[in-house]
Amino acid sequence: MSADRETYDMTAQTDIALLLADAADGVEIGTAPVQAVLRAGRRRRARRWAVASATALVVAGTTGALAVTGLPGGGPAVRQANEAKPPASAEARHVYDPQRTELAWGMYKGKEWHVAVQVWGAPRDEGEAARQLDAMGELGLRPADAHRAADLVGKTSYFATRAWGENRPQQVMFSTVDKFESYSGKDMEAAATRLGYGGESSGRLVVGMVAKTARQVTCHWKDGTTAVAEPAEGYSAHDTGSAIRVVDGFQGANWFTCVAPEGTSYASAEVTKPDGAAYASVVVTK
Repeated sequence: MSADRETYDMTAQTDIALLLADAADGVEIGTAPVQAVLRAGRRRRARRWAVASATALVVAGTTGALAVTGLPGGGPAVRQANEAKPPASAEARHVYDPQRTELAWGMYKGKEWHVAVQVWGAPRDEGEAARQLDAMGELGLRPADAHRAADLVGKTSYFATRAWGENRPQQVMFSTVDKFESYSGKDMEAAATRLGYGGESSGRLVVGMVAKTARQVTCHWKDGTTAVAEPAEGYSAHDTGSAIRVVDGFQGANWFTCVAPEGTSYASAEVTKPDGAAYASVVVTK
């Protein structure tokens, strides 16, 4: 709508009004597409204000004396839903403060060990990414394949960490992804690591991911014994450290842990109750 419109005389304004009235009379009255008009208006507002305004007038002419609330999508609640919502803040998306889920904990040589997974939301620009990278660094974390802040834009980062005593948590499994991989059947990825920081506990802790349908993971130890991880919620004094858990903010898979008894270490692992899905691949790293 430009300032040139002010130069139109009253005759031109009258002609426009008559044309609009004629157009309204020629329209078949039915359910007015108010929602469609509003959606189209939002899409085209930047370059087609005049067209959107004229369309709105025609719709008003076809509805006559009908109350706006009587039209589909015209009620207060629906109108509110149709209003554009502001984008979620970086804090709401967990860009600077990740979602954290504890997977397992226990005692080793008189000190507590624990395993947790952090999920960091995707930054939308380099400013958010730079601040996220700083926040990760303060926790001693380094995202995968991210050499500069720009590498994090539009990507979600996750870290599985383990800690013992007062020592800073160390990364066990981590990645930075455009979207989460979806696991199915007996798909599994896992890593064998230590409970503490001494070599004698090497291979006693297994951390990994399985399909959300998996009901049981069996870890085999070198002495011939096994540990079974099954879906669990919450914690109790009877926890063995072996469990399958849902991780907040992590899509496509659940996480599991297995803990070996003293004197032995990891040999192999498998999904023993995949909920009937076919066998796929197993990848284990040490």
